[in-house]
Amino acid sequence: MKAWVINKISDLTKEDKPLQLEELPKPVVKTGELLIRIRTCGVCHTEIDEIEGRTPPPKYPVIPGHQVIGTVEESESKKTTFNVGDRVGVAWIFSACGTCEYCLSGQENLCPDFQATGRDTNGGYAEYMVVPEKYVYPIPEIFSDAEAAPLLCAGAIGYRSVALCNLKNGGPIGLTGFGASAHLVLKLLKYRYPKTAVYVFARNSKEREFALELGAKWAGNSTERPPELLNSIIDTTPVWKTAISALEFLKPGGRLVINAIRKESTDQDFLSKLDYQRHLWMEKEIKSVANVTSYDVKEFIKIAAEMPFKPHVEIYPFEQANKAIMDIKNRKIRGAKVLQL
Repeated sequence: MKAWVINKISDLTKEDKPLQLEELPKPVVKTGELLIRIRTCGVCHTEIDEIEGRTPPPKYPVIPGHQVIGTVEESESKKTTFNVGDRVGVAWIFSACGTCEYCLSGQENLCPDFQATGRDTNGGYAEYMVVPEKYVYPIPEIFSDAEAAPLLCAGAIGYRSVALCNLKNGGPIGLTGFGASAHLVLKLLKYRYPKTAVYVFARNSKEREFALELGAKWAGNSTERPPELLNSIIDTTPVWKTAISALEFLKPGGRLVINAIRKESTDQDFLSKLDYQRHLWMEKEIKSVANVTSYDVKEFIKIAAEMPFKPHVEIYPFEQANKAIMDIKNRKIRGAKVLQL
């Protein structure tokens, strides 16, 4: 089968083709697994974190990609709920142990044996993949393959971020950065919290324009003071500057939720500008988002189908995986990006 692989850590400021296209054996399905024929895979900033070494794969080569849409081609599960030909999705959560305190309390995202699709195991930048049936999700017909792919990560992690905000309908909220996840979060907020004003911080003027098109009350630069202080802010950027600025824009008791697998070190010196009185005093708090649970994925797919809302997607031919990666790196973003086989 054809597959894009990461073979090593790369510096994307010096290299623009970090993925290699290879011919690999078709994976063999084992007991409890499904073989998926991949049709589409979303492209995520997490792939850049893997490539640049902030969250490196445990071994090389690895096939990246964790927003996978495909059809079931083969099953080795004795109690399968899927039939051959069913359209399904695979998300960032590939597996968890199922027996630790976190798994038993519904927090499998914190499991010490958490396995991430496309990092700890081979993912969706390929023609086929295998995955435990427990972590496969049916996809509603209302979505095309390309529309469904971003729901599995950008949407699911956005859903978890909103849940961590302890948001009440009418309380103002901010979003920093306006890429794949933030544009889905805005749609979710407008649906579930119609009285809540959404303020968007983005350095790119096109991202700000896009946010206003989708219903943001205000859009400004990443360090521009909004018209009012906010109850919570979800930071979807890979940098530190936005997080420090966001703390200053919170109300007393406000919460900053950082929706990122990793932060880059390029502007880490901004942490030295943290001023306790200005940024943290008055019981402000910071909450990180770690991975997703199966519940997050299932619930977001369900909500998205109920609304219904369609993600804004840019489709790239499978052969242009490196271009899609570099477009995200260079902030050429309007919604979500997907590879189509």
